[in-house]
Amino acid sequence: MKESRYILDNQVEPFKIKEIILNYIRYWRWFIISIASFLIIGFLYIRYTPLIYKSTAKIKVIDDAKELDITSDPLAALSGKSTLNVENEIEILKSFRLLQQVVDLLNLDISYYEVGNVKTSRIYKAPFEIKKLFPVDSLKENVVFKLSFETSPPVISDTDGNIQNLDSIVTIFNSSKYPVEIRLNNLSALEKFKSKTFEARVSNKKESVLNLSKLLNIVLANDKSDILALSYKSESPELSEAILNGIISKFNQDGILDRQQVFKRTLEFIDERFLYLASELDSIEGGKEDFKRKNNLSYIESDAEVSIERKAETEDEVAKLQTQISLASVLKKTVINQSEYALLPVNIGLDNPSLTSSVNNYNQMALDRERLSVTVGESHPTLVTLSSQLERAKVNIIKTVNVYEGQLRTALERLNQKRSSASSIFSSLPEKEKMLRSIERQQSIKENLFLLLLQKREEAAINFAVTSPSIKIVDFALTEIQPISPKKTLIYPACLLLGLILPFGFLFIKFALDNTIKTKDDLRRICQEIPVIGEIPHLETSTEFIDTFDRSVNAESFRILITNINYILPKAQKEKCKVIYVTSTVAGEGKTQIAINLSLSYSSFNKKVLLLGADLRNPQLHNYFKTNKNIIGLSDYLSNLEVNIDECIENGFGANSYHNICFSGSVPPNSAQLLSDERFATFMSQIKSKFDYIIVDTAPTMLVADTLVISDYADVTLFVTRSQFTDKSLLEYSKEYYLNNKLRNMAYVLNDVEFNKKYRYKYGNKYNYGV
Repeated sequence: MKESRYILDNQVEPFKIKEIILNYIRYWRWFIISIASFLIIGFLYIRYTPLIYKSTAKIKVIDDAKELDITSDPLAALSGKSTLNVENEIEILKSFRLLQQVVDLLNLDISYYEVGNVKTSRIYKAPFEIKKLFPVDSLKENVVFKLSFETSPPVISDTDGNIQNLDSIVTIFNSSKYPVEIRLNNLSALEKFKSKTFEARVSNKKESVLNLSKLLNIVLANDKSDILALSYKSESPELSEAILNGIISKFNQDGILDRQQVFKRTLEFIDERFLYLASELDSIEGGKEDFKRKNNLSYIESDAEVSIERKAETEDEVAKLQTQISLASVLKKTVINQSEYALLPVNIGLDNPSLTSSVNNYNQMALDRERLSVTVGESHPTLVTLSSQLERAKVNIIKTVNVYEGQLRTALERLNQKRSSASSIFSSLPEKEKMLRSIERQQSIKENLFLLLLQKREEAAINFAVTSPSIKIVDFALTEIQPISPKKTLIYPACLLLGLILPFGFLFIKFALDNTIKTKDDLRRICQEIPVIGEIPHLETSTEFIDTFDRSVNAESFRILITNINYILPKAQKEKCKVIYVTSTVAGEGKTQIAINLSLSYSSFNKKVLLLGADLRNPQLHNYFKTNKNIIGLSDYLSNLEVNIDECIENGFGANSYHNICFSGSVPPNSAQLLSDERFATFMSQIKSKFDYIIVDTAPTMLVADTLVISDYADVTLFVTRSQFTDKSLLEYSKEYYLNNKLRNMAYVLNDVEFNKKYRYKYGNKYNYGV
């Protein structure tokens, strides 16, 4: 019967996700406020943060390694392999020496700013220029000059408080430490700068160069090319582009100067080598003339060519004859060692048509005999004749091969004699040729070197006069249209995300740390065995309770609770007085208020009801009925034999004659002992004869044992839990009482349930109990 009163865990679980989502949706105002706050912060950040633009330029460093240069590595030059090291070029571009030239070129040690009401932005060109009139090395700290065009004439001031009017185009401002010259640009155009203020910050040159190096970024455009991409970030696109173009220009000029120095040194070196090579060539040519005259040589190449051709012809013929001899020997061995009447190999490369024809005839007869032997016997005349012919043909082939081998060996002997003669003629040439070749090689090397030097001298002279650029500019500095910082497309989504994450994180932690029950589904998931027979809604004025004829939602919830209680009451007790205990785990879960309202609900059906206060340690009924705490009640009856039952029972709520109440009485020191006494049994026996229902407000079960002592008198035990108050871990106590049958016919009542609203409870320590 009990199993039919609860819902299994797997029936409730599908709604868990929906419940979680609804828990967050209840706090939608938090999310709206958080998102709006972060979006406002993002808007202010975008509005007042200086815009940073990125400018990019692309260059390709020209590699001259493929051009033959005597100053470069000969092997690398001849192979055509590039010797360009891109990392080296990047280091040169970021070198202090090169960047210092750019700082000098653009006067980057003086930066100009336009001062606004909220933010100050750097600009490339201001309506004035400042020229330092003090030594560069004497600047120990940054100096700031402020020019205001709000007055006429404009006014300049420094950080030391010195002020001076700009009465002319050029004005000398004698600052206390660092005097400067101020030149106004185009006085007629100054009108548009009226009411504006500018700052000029003079920095140490070394610091300016180092800052430029930090902000300059140089990388390869992609992994498959050697094009360098130079990028610079600044508030002023014009300044960024000017800096990048200035770096490219200085790098190109630096490369041109380096190459001009190389070409100049090349010309000097070639001129020195010319004198030495001319004398060496004269000496080699004289030695070659003397060698030919002594060895009676004219054109040794022609003589050697004829000898080589003759020797090569004889070598080819000898090889052919040796091949034929080997093939003939193979054929003879095959014929001798073959099985009886087997086929012989044909077309093995012998240059003897007669022998090839004999082999073919033999094979034809062998095939005819093989076909005939299938149909006739061994003694058949035709078969015998073919066998005899094959034997004679085999002998004939062997004789023919022997004769052919003899002819070949005779021819081979004559060719070997001819080859020896050609070799003896040729053998006398190599030594002479070797010596002559050595002389000519030296002559050729010197001549080629002399011609190469002549060519390189002309190239160096031309390159020195007109030096080609050291780089190819792929793209001059270009600035992206949209600023890279701050990015609206990133900041607003980030603010939106943060606006969601902040309340979500707070609520997630809040929910994670909240281990209280919320709905009856929580009760069913934790304690499936115990039925949940009622849900009492949250009361805005929790100190009030229903009257007898109340028709509110709260009153109807108690009437539903009565119906469910009647359903679980034992059938034998339905015509007798029913005792209903109302208890809880700890104080503060609303058991007393539920007991009062339950008794009033029963009395509204014209049932005689007694509300009994059995919580002797911490009585609360007197607070609801606004009576004295020490009014005569249950504890007085149990501890004093002279007190009778009628003295303990008081009229209940209002004019309802069906409702009566027995307060707890004065707080005793030994409540558990009093309740376990036989006098309590006598009390229960007497009042059962007078009332239809006895609603007992008992003590919390986890804190004291009073309720367990008197649990046998109950027909139904209502175990009160409170939404957003009762800890889930405490339900294990109630589950244990149920399984061990310590509380009779127990069922859950969930109190203070708030439907479709935010949970809002503010209670004190929920585990305190007692006076």
